[in-house]
Amino acid sequence: MKLSELMKDVTPKSDYEGFVGNDDFVLAIDTAASGATESAVGDFSVVQIGVNKAEGSVDSETKDNTYIRTGKMTTKTGAQRKFSVEGARYSGDAFQDFCLSHAIQFGRGAAVVRSYVYFNMLTGKGEKGKVTIIPSDTQTGDAGENATFKVEMTSTEAPVEYTYTAPTGS
Repeated sequence: MKLSELMKDVTPKSDYEGFVGNDDFVLAIDTAASGATESAVGDFSVVQIGVNKAEGSVDSETKDNTYIRTGKMTTKTGAQRKFSVEGARYSGDAFQDFCLSHAIQFGRGAAVVRSYVYFNMLTGKGEKGKVTIIPSDTQTGDAGENATFKVEMTSTEAPVEYTYTAPTGS
């Protein structure tokens, strides 16, 4: 499903206040390598069909120093965005078909880097950036069960703030 299709009847409210569920977060990947222009974001493939576990985390890097008068101090020196997506294999889903393709499974370097957006659909607030796509499990499961998959994605640069806004004229 394309991001524009998912969000066609959703109007985020920047002042939303309340609990947020895991299903309220949207992760969408540029599976067509169309570029990260604002107009192309609506064509990104949403990570959702067959997904039963999705995690977004920030892996911070730190450095400890000890100073004469103030003692030990930890300084944050960097951070990397990480996503982990697991679920049941579904042939025909643009995200799964792309991430589990031969080109991505065995690709290297820039060939496995794609733009993404990640945001809370209740508020529209989130981020956009680039991730390296790393399939780790391409087919797991017991006989008679659905095959499962797992894809890890790590940022190649610090993401920038992003706010989803409904396209005009929709």
